[in-house]
Amino acid sequence: MISSKLSIREQKLEDIEKIVNYFLSAHPDFLLQMGVDVLKFPSRTEWLQLLTDNHNLEIAKKSIYYLIWVLDNETIGHCNINKIIPRQEAYMHLHLWQNKIRQKGLGLEYLKLSIPVFFNKYNLKKLYCEPYLLNPAPNKILEKFGFELITTYETTPGWINFHQPVNKWCLTKEKLIELHTRQTK
Repeated sequence: MISSKLSIREQKLEDIEKIVNYFLSAHPDFLLQMGVDVLKFPSRTEWLQLLTDNHNLEIAKKSIYYLIWVLDNETIGHCNINKIIPRQEAYMHLHLWQNKIRQKGLGLEYLKLSIPVFFNKYNLKKLYCEPYLLNPAPNKILEKFGFELITTYETTPGWINFHQPVNKWCLTKEKLIELHTRQTK
């Protein structure tokens, strides 16, 4: 993977089908591990329409903002924010689409590229992430990145999730600047 080229870009219209396919074609055990309730999935047509409608909005009106993760010119995942309150906060989600590329350190590298974009695009003060307590991968990545664990509690973190225990992580703009300063020294 060292010689691989990692990049990110804003979501394009043609990415919507890949995002929806990622969820609809995932193994039920994998979705369960993420805290996803497949019974809450809209139909494929409804989901495609929902994301297309969101895509067509101006940036300030989007309810979800997507970045696409690219490896050697192949789209391999996405990172998005929702519950966006410009100039204040948003909630982040991260997904590598293929099992063969998970647990290779790519998630952390993509977060290093994605998180500054979220902060800059919406002038955020805080970025939160609430992964399922029983899903170790995102919890490890968030800690490694420098997010602070705020609390552990039960909630329904998203519209396709079941009620579950989550770790609530937070990264402030000040902490992001501090981390960036450390990396450039």
